Amino acid sequence: MHEIEPAPISESRLLDSARRTFQIESDALIALRNRLDGAFAAACRVCLSCRGRMVTTGMGKSGHVARKIAATLASTGTPAFFLHPGEASHGDAGMVTRGDVLLALSNSGETEEIVALLPYIKRLAIALIAMTGNAVSSLARAAEVHIDVSVHEEACPHNLTPTASTTAALVMGDALAVALLEARGFSAEDFARSHPGGALGRRLLLRVEDVMRRNEALPRTRPSAPLAEGLLEMTRKGLGMTAVVDADDRVMGVFTDGDLRRTLDRRIDVHGVTMQAVMTPGGRTIGARELATAAAQLMETHRVTALLVTDADRRLIGAFNVHDLMRAGVV
Repeated sequence: MHEIEPAPISESRLLDSARRTFQIESDALIALRNRLDGAFAAACRVCLSCRGRMVTTGMGKSGHVARKIAATLASTGTPAFFLHPGEASHGDAGMVTRGDVLLALSNSGETEEIVALLPYIKRLAIALIAMTGNAVSSLARAAEVHIDVSVHEEACPHNLTPTASTTAALVMGDALAVALLEARGFSAEDFARSHPGGALGRRLLLRVEDVMRRNEALPRTRPSAPLAEGLLEMTRKGLGMTAVVDADDRVMGVFTDGDLRRTLDRRIDVHGVTMQAVMTPGGRTIGARELATAAAQLMETHRVTALLVTDADRRLIGAFNVHDLMRAGVV
């Protein structure tokens, strides 16, 4: 027998289906927000008083949500990990210790693998927060705090596939994590420290000393040197500028591509004039321990593409340009 190919579905029908899903799930979230009550605040207090770690658990789709909640908590100042309830009864329950708090997710509140954990949790006197769609379920009744995440309907046309219910649980988990990080005063710098490999980590943790060029890579010229010598130094070091330093390596000024254009406009003899006569006195400098983001902001504010790095006595110790910041992922 030949299989009968399904009739093609129109674009409008597909878009209508997507819009219906959006509508059902957004309605579920609005309803969830409107019935937030003291149970949420109580759950936050239990988490804030936790002396151990937050342990999240759930089966199936709820397990995927629980795993994500644990990751969000851990990255925002609340030590947390995910415990698979199926593995818990085969030894992994030993990962849970006194002082921990268990956050259990189950839409029905009757998930066998989770209900089987309740006697163990009770023996250890571990605080239990339940997130379910059934306030009279076994899990809800056993919990110290129950958070209602029930939804009126799933986006699935058969009202079977977890869709709106998992979205509600996920958003409630995000709300819990955000409330906790705000209560703890968890800062952007704290976030960066737990994300050293991410873009935010690079922006908030990298310092000027991490991106600057050093030693022989530094362009430096004496004030008495002819401009032609300074131009050769700029070309060799490739920063588009050179520092003008005294005998003790203290920065007296800077000479940049912009200074060169202005010098040529004045029709000055590049072989007869000294660096001191054409440099910009002082020049923009920054300390090595300053954040690289602060350097980027300074460069943007003053519309320069390179900066000198000096110590407390204005001795030249480094230099970098915008390309160095770009390679480091700062800009």
